[in-house]
Amino acid sequence: MTLSAAAEPGADDGPVGRAGSAGGAGGAGEGGGERPGARLAQVDALRGFALLGILLVNIGFQASAYHGVGLAEPGFDSPLDGAVRWFVALFFESKFFLLFSFLFGYSFTLQLASAERDGVRFAPRFLRRLTGLFVLGVLHAVLLFSGDILTTYALLGLILFAARRVRPRAAVRTAVILLTVTASLYLLLAAGVFLMGGADVPDAGAAAEAERATQALRGGPGSVIGQHLAELSEFVFALIFLQAPASLAAFFLGLAAGRARALGDLARHRATLVRLQWAGFTVGLLGAGVYAWGNLADAGDAFQILAIGIDLLTAPLLSAAYGATVLRLTQGRFGRRTVALLGPVGSMTLTGYLTQSLVCALLFTGYGAGLVGRVPPAGVLAIALALFAAQVVASRWWLRRYRSGPVEWALRAWTTLSVPPLRREAQDGRPGRGAWTRPGGCG
Repeated sequence: MTLSAAAEPGADDGPVGRAGSAGGAGGAGEGGGERPGARLAQVDALRGFALLGILLVNIGFQASAYHGVGLAEPGFDSPLDGAVRWFVALFFESKFFLLFSFLFGYSFTLQLASAERDGVRFAPRFLRRLTGLFVLGVLHAVLLFSGDILTTYALLGLILFAARRVRPRAAVRTAVILLTVTASLYLLLAAGVFLMGGADVPDAGAAAEAERATQALRGGPGSVIGQHLAELSEFVFALIFLQAPASLAAFFLGLAAGRARALGDLARHRATLVRLQWAGFTVGLLGAGVYAWGNLADAGDAFQILAIGIDLLTAPLLSAAYGATVLRLTQGRFGRRTVALLGPVGSMTLTGYLTQSLVCALLFTGYGAGLVGRVPPAGVLAIALALFAAQVVASRWWLRRYRSGPVEWALRAWTTLSVPPLRREAQDGRPGRGAWTRPGGCG
């Protein structure tokens, strides 16, 4: 089963953390440098954009059990249905979890700096944070969506913690080695399958399994949970051999960028952002085309494995191009609008990610409407866009009244073993409606 974009959207306890930057439309340091304790609003905007990509991919797995085994849902074979599948596979699948992974690594450096600034021990706090993420991930996987990656991020976070003193160049080299070795293994496997004749016909048993899963997901809560538990082994395989190495590589790239505070002074790195756009929208997009063809064109097992290997090498480029584009938008003519649109939902992504799974569970499983397998791809895409639009509005409303999202607040309380303030207060002591860009920060 392909798990292409489930991601851990809350690398910190909601807001990207303290260490942001001075000035700029999105808080980016147009004047250069970062001011300790300030917010990185442009990173919140990037998180918000990534959350949209996560939703557009994950909802496909929740709306169709056939999607999870690499088959098209029976009855939805119109040109529009095919176009939507190609659109999501080409531009979104396997791209957006890398953005969150990168931001996890980046935020890790902010958390380190915050602990040093506040004079607190970092290790106990960070390990409690990882424990909290792991527990949330287990509950999420069992109750709502078996494609959870919070648990994986919590475990990979231990490696990041152990490597916290690595130098930026060594971190980049480690990331390149991880991606290259993993991709090489897929390329070798593809060659082996090809030489052995491969299985170039669809697995008849996959369709039967998908139909059985569909009926189970339409059942009651016990049936839904049972199906989630049955799917975990397949998702775990995809996580260990595909997403975990790629996520860890992105962790290290984020760690290197965080050490350099690269996102705090975007004007200084404009040339790098442009180069990332050129590389991503050429080489990265070509690799995405190979990936989409391998997954949708029934080209045979060998080619599908080959496509995954190529995607491991090129998806980071396209992800970087997306990120560079959003970051440049936050610094340009429409910077304030971009931050105002994406920033609020991006500053409470853990709440947003879990809410997406909850809403989709209520729509597509027996928890609620039981629409799994009954909505065409175009309808699924429309639902995703409507849900994200509602999250944008709700997040803005919430953060005018509260300092952080509810799940972020709970995770921070566990992390710090304290009861952090939640509701905003105006300067005169009355309940306030302050701008969302000034929440209490994450420690």
